[in-house]
Amino acid sequence: MTGTEPAATRIDTSRPHPARVYDWFLGGKDNYPVDEELGRHIMSIDNRAKHVARTNRWFMHRVTRWLAGRAGVRQYLDIGTGIPTEPNLHQLAQAVAPESRIVYTDNDPIVLTHAEALLRSHPDGVTDYIQADVRDPDRILDQARKILDFEQPIALSLVALLHFVGDKDGPLDLVGRLVDALPSGSHLVISQLTADFDPLGVQRGVEMYAAGGVTLAPRSLDAFGRFFEGLEVVEPGIVQLTQWHPELGVDEDHDGDEAVSLYGAVGRKP
Repeated sequence: MTGTEPAATRIDTSRPHPARVYDWFLGGKDNYPVDEELGRHIMSIDNRAKHVARTNRWFMHRVTRWLAGRAGVRQYLDIGTGIPTEPNLHQLAQAVAPESRIVYTDNDPIVLTHAEALLRSHPDGVTDYIQADVRDPDRILDQARKILDFEQPIALSLVALLHFVGDKDGPLDLVGRLVDALPSGSHLVISQLTADFDPLGVQRGVEMYAAGGVTLAPRSLDAFGRFFEGLEVVEPGIVQLTQWHPELGVDEDHDGDEAVSLYGAVGRKP
């Protein structure tokens, strides 16, 4: 685990943080009144917001089962980890392959305070945690190399993260620098907010997050697809989240066929 300054002294409770709002949507307790306030405000406009958060979490579950099972991946770099919510990625991966190695990364100090839950690895595998921001890929890669073997395939997970990275921060370049460091046979996993299905509703969400000081950047299908240039997008391609290998879902409770405003995809590096 990295970092020397006590995490609690660096937690900013004066403004909402996406990881903590997400935790509130998922029914967690590791959030603050400012996060709940924004969550309730969003729910007052879109009462499906909690369901959308769960749908994104279920996507991560299905992808991890696919990667560990069908793709045979044994190493994972999960950026934008969020507050631990079981089952976590390492639990899913190590249920299939106990020897799997997982490195979690997040920029919210509160995640560090709960990292013990993320570090409860199967004894045959390894989990570790890096406190870092996706905008600092060199630091992430440098730390991850201490745990992961960059000569063997790695799954890079950026689930519900990039829509909190505005275009001014160069998300395409950031992802490209991370993917460039991965060996052949690695995979890139992304879920991303889009306004393609419900432009007015998503725009209201953007405005509410902005009022709380949080950037929210929805992207079109074409813009999302650019993250996967040079990669082999695995079946079923770039799809709305519930359409990605639904047969791998366990205990999912989807509310009708209404589209969730999130794209998801997995790409394999040749």
